[in-house]
Amino acid sequence: MATALGPLFLQPPLLRALARLGRDPRARRLHLSAPRNDAVVISGRKLARQIRQEARHEVEQWVAAGNKRPHLSVVLVGENPASHSYVLNKTKAAADVGISSETILRPASVTEEELLDLIVKLNDDTNVDGLLVQLPLPEHIDERKICNAVTPDKDVDGFHVINVGRMCLDQYTMLPATPWGVWEIIKRTGIPTLGKNVVVAGRSKNVGMPIAMLLHTDGRHERPGGDATVTISHRYTPKEQLKQHTILADIVVAAAALAVGMSEF
Repeated sequence: MATALGPLFLQPPLLRALARLGRDPRARRLHLSAPRNDAVVISGRKLARQIRQEARHEVEQWVAAGNKRPHLSVVLVGENPASHSYVLNKTKAAADVGISSETILRPASVTEEELLDLIVKLNDDTNVDGLLVQLPLPEHIDERKICNAVTPDKDVDGFHVINVGRMCLDQYTMLPATPWGVWEIIKRTGIPTLGKNVVVAGRSKNVGMPIAMLLHTDGRHERPGGDATVTISHRYTPKEQLKQHTILADIVVAAAALAVGMSEF
């Protein structure tokens, strides 16, 4: 039976705090877990609390050792209500684990050049340890250019082309938050992935693609993968084919904004 994983709400700063402070939870192996015979739907809330506690402890140890308290800068453009809500949740989570943060607001009319100048300034600021630009951006701004302007070492979203490339090459790097959350929950709940059939519903560059990469790559590499056989479905996947894939799947990850056709199963 399939294990269903929808979008998971592990707060991004918590996971990234673990990585920045030298603890990489991705290194644990998954393959010795007992097989599951019943379908399991997992809630990430309990695990999120656990990770938050671990991150808080890591931050306090880091600061107690004489290091500077980590600082996160978030750039928020425009008045998109969802973006404002996401950023508020991120900064609240950062504060809860002892990470200082700031939200830098810019109007939707900001030019691409002005936004790039701001990113350069934050890249050069030694007080800033992590930097993210909340997406989506206004249509007149090239999101790919903005993501690539953030220095890879401060790219807490994992969207810079260098970090994406390292992920695809099974090397340690910052990972996009939602895929990392899915990956972390799979590991912490002991779901076996070695040789399993996985369906990822969605192929976005920030969610579906990274999830598929993490699940199918080699568990012996620098950044261990899940050694699963992964099928990616998307809007043009015929519903009958999608149905057959999900019937055969051991794990189904819903990584699409709209789970088109999934209700039929």
